[in-house]
Amino acid sequence: MFGYLFPGQGTVRVGLGAWLRRRPVARDRLDEIDALLSRPISPLCARGPLDRLVSTEHAQVAVTACNLAALAVLTEEGYEPAVVAGHSVGELTALHAAGVLDLAGTVRLVETRSRLMAAAAVAGSGGMRAVMGLAVERVEELAADAAAPGEPVVVGLENAPGHVVVSGAAPALDRLEKLATDATKIIALKVGDAYHSPLMAAAVPAWAAEVAAAAMREPRVPVVPNVTGEPTTDLRTLREALVAQLTGRVRWTRTIGAVDAIAPGVEVGDSKVLAGLSRRAGARCLSMADPGTLRRLAKQVAA
Repeated sequence: MFGYLFPGQGTVRVGLGAWLRRRPVARDRLDEIDALLSRPISPLCARGPLDRLVSTEHAQVAVTACNLAALAVLTEEGYEPAVVAGHSVGELTALHAAGVLDLAGTVRLVETRSRLMAAAAVAGSGGMRAVMGLAVERVEELAADAAAPGEPVVVGLENAPGHVVVSGAAPALDRLEKLATDATKIIALKVGDAYHSPLMAAAVPAWAAEVAAAAMREPRVPVVPNVTGEPTTDLRTLREALVAQLTGRVRWTRTIGAVDAIAPGVEVGDSKVLAGLSRRAGARCLSMADPGTLRRLAKQVAA
């Protein structure tokens, strides 16, 4: 058995899901998701334009559709997860893979989440930057020094050792970049606002109500929520974590370790990002975006 890791919206690109369309079970799942959405996402994935596809309200839905389609491939091949986790919005697909949410409920929550987060964003007021080459403790110090009243900046994502993303108000991000003279590289991310930071607080009440109202079942396998990085099968904890994630930190380095301690990982979707982060953290992970992965999985099971 394997640990399933589901990527988030940062992996979106024009042509997303092209390989999945060549698998009948995945194509059927993508068509099913298109029918559940208020507007089909597949045409935008295939042709763009990129500026529309990367917007929050489209990117989260696009990545989720591909995650769910890739999951259908693994299910058809006879695999079941030993543990699941998802990066940011990928956590909703992880809950589906664990049996917590059905397909329609997953799609509905993702579409709602993307809409609420897009509405909470104020153009130009915030952003996210990847800080490379520094320990998370050092980045936390820089964030504390760069923050000011009304201009927060926090660690939004602990992606892997030496790969930390800060999220916050634009002026605070600028100050942090000037202070971070010991970083090897700082990269401005192409996102609409400061996700996983206090600047998303406006979206929380409506999102909490949606999560509370959603039909959920006890998970079949452990889920590792972003905000804790600890496996759990407690449904109340999973609901609370799903809400806290909107403004809270994605503790992905800890999540990678928790999954790897249970089973080798496989990135389920059309991305190689999480597999790369896992290798950086010293964990085992293959990516379904690699054409040879299904053969490698079969060999591991047979060994």
